[in-house]
Amino acid sequence: MSTRPFWLAGTAATGDTEITVVNPYTGRPAGTVAVPTVSQIEEAVAAAHAVSGEAAALPAHVRADALAHVSRRLGERAEEIAQTITAESGKPIKWARGEVGRAVSVFRLAAEEARRDSGELQRLDTDPGGTGRMALIRRVPKGPVLGISPFNFPLNLVAHKIAPALAVGAPIILKPAPATPMTALVLGEIIAETDLPGGVLSVLPMPNERAASLITDERLPVISFTGGQFGWELQRRAPHKHVTLELGGNAAAVVLADADLDWAAQRVALFGNNQAGQVCIGVQRVIVEDPVHDAFVAKLVDRVEALGTGDPADPATDVGPLVDEAAAERVESWINEAAEAGATILTGGTRDGVTVAPTVIADAPADAKVVREEVFGPVLVIQRVADTDAAFAAVNDSDFGLQAGVFTRDLPTAFRAHRELEVGGVVIGDVPTFRADQMPYGGIRKSGVGKEGVRSAMEDLTYERVLVLTGIEV
Repeated sequence: MSTRPFWLAGTAATGDTEITVVNPYTGRPAGTVAVPTVSQIEEAVAAAHAVSGEAAALPAHVRADALAHVSRRLGERAEEIAQTITAESGKPIKWARGEVGRAVSVFRLAAEEARRDSGELQRLDTDPGGTGRMALIRRVPKGPVLGISPFNFPLNLVAHKIAPALAVGAPIILKPAPATPMTALVLGEIIAETDLPGGVLSVLPMPNERAASLITDERLPVISFTGGQFGWELQRRAPHKHVTLELGGNAAAVVLADADLDWAAQRVALFGNNQAGQVCIGVQRVIVEDPVHDAFVAKLVDRVEALGTGDPADPATDVGPLVDEAAAERVESWINEAAEAGATILTGGTRDGVTVAPTVIADAPADAKVVREEVFGPVLVIQRVADTDAAFAAVNDSDFGLQAGVFTRDLPTAFRAHRELEVGGVVIGDVPTFRADQMPYGGIRKSGVGKEGVRSAMEDLTYERVLVLTGIEV
């Protein structure tokens, strides 16, 4: 099995050690990747810093053409990349193929945004002192970016770091999750085919502890992190940097009395368990209005039990393994803890190695981990509420606030949900798991700070610079 090189300032390189990537489902090696040395990490940072001025000055067509090339090549290599995602992460192949399709869109959207990013003209003669003056407001990069991506979307969450950075002309050093670096390296290979300066991108797989110097390096003034609660530690270590954090949550789906129960049960069952629940906005808490509670729960359990569980390489599989056995053991322990505290397991609750059976829990105590924390596993927790007031209060009774879904067909209730729910996004008529890659995406409280989504991320990576023109007749 040959070792995949990493990408150091746009050039393939090898270091002095390797990471063996393990297929979570089979337990067998999926590949090996080279790990950069300390001096090579320094070389990547120096290259990003040195090229930052050139990258920011790149014409829009150069950035856009490069991004369009990446989008096209991802589409051409889609099946190969999907197979790589499944091999290294255990994600069912149907979801891996969908992930590649989304990444194709992310780079296409970034190419489009790079072409239309023209700035804004503002007349200043609204007061006498501004007569003869006009302002040109443009956005410029804050500087090179350190992007840190998680294991659960080894392509699309990498795309959400890299594509906006390239679109605005910001160099980026990408540190993929140690468990799933291979897909990011394929993306690095594709970007190396473009005419972008080499220093604008390095993809450096490494153990987490080796990245400590990158966090505090002043030549990387921006950090974009997606992952767990460790993100707050990044903010503490680098208080003067611009830090964007997407840290997940315990997303709620509200099922009100006027909902289409069959549709709601189908969507909640699937998107509480797909990818073994390892989705930041996967459904975890299911808040059901009393009049439809019993009917909905019966439908939900039937739908959950019908999900295909097993080999992620099988196109029929909906629910694959967790990323490793330690993660599966943790999820199992949280389920057992809830049961011991009085919760009822309606289905599932068992573990076989790295696979946890899709689980539905009722009557869990309010302080149980499966209610309060992010399970990041195939677990749905049912909560019965009296009415809409109680349902929305239950959604907000959380330390997180990423997204929420509300199944209702009532327009005033939809607008009320948008007004009252303390989350970054509200999805009406569907699960909180819906995400379009162009829309603003991010949460509040323990779910993080800042927004992703191509345009939102481009704004996050830049600042406004104003040019005042004097002596102009308008």
